[in-house]
Amino acid sequence: MGRSMNFDKLLGRRVLICGEVGVGKTRLLTSFLSFLVERGLKDEVTVIDLAPEYGGVGRSMESYYPMVRELRYLRPSRVYPPRLLGRDAHEVLHYAEMNLIEARRLLEDYARRFTRIFLINDLTIYLHVGDPDDILHLFDLCETFAATAYEGASLEDDKGSGVTIRERHGLLRIKEYMDFIINL
Repeated sequence: MGRSMNFDKLLGRRVLICGEVGVGKTRLLTSFLSFLVERGLKDEVTVIDLAPEYGGVGRSMESYYPMVRELRYLRPSRVYPPRLLGRDAHEVLHYAEMNLIEARRLLEDYARRFTRIFLINDLTIYLHVGDPDDILHLFDLCETFAATAYEGASLEDDKGSGVTIRERHGLLRIKEYMDFIINL
C-alpha cells in the first residue's frame, strides 16, 4: 500500500492519516517512516507511539518495523484503550486521563529536544481528554508532521464519558492545520 504512494510530496508538510480500526493507518505511517530512514533522515525523526495494542485495536509501529527502536522512539510503558476497558463513564475517563499523563510527558520530551520530522501514531488517544492546541503548538518546531488518527464508528460507545465527542472535535481542529488528509 505505502510503496505506491509518493512520499516525497509529504516532506515539509503536515499529514493526517484517518480511518476506522484495522484499515492500515499505522502500516502507512510506518511505510513513510521506512522511506525517511532510506533517505538518510533517521536522526531527524521523532516518533511518539500511543497505540494501545489491545484486542486487535491499535498496532504499534514497532510491530511493523522493529528497527523503529533504533530511532528516537517514544512510547509509554502502557497505553489503555479507554472505551474498550472502561465499564462505565468514570472508568473510561480514568483510563483516558492515565493516557494523557503519559502522552504529555512524551510531548514535553519532544518539545525539549525536537527534530525536523515528527510522527505520532494514534493521535486520537491524546484527544480523548487532551487539548488539541497542545499538539498544534508543536507544529512550529518541526518541518514535517505526520500522524494517524482513528475516525470511525466501531469505537463510538464511550459509556457516556464524552471522550468520543472530544476526540471528534479535537480531530476537526487538528484537520484545519493539515496540508494533506489521507482517509483510509
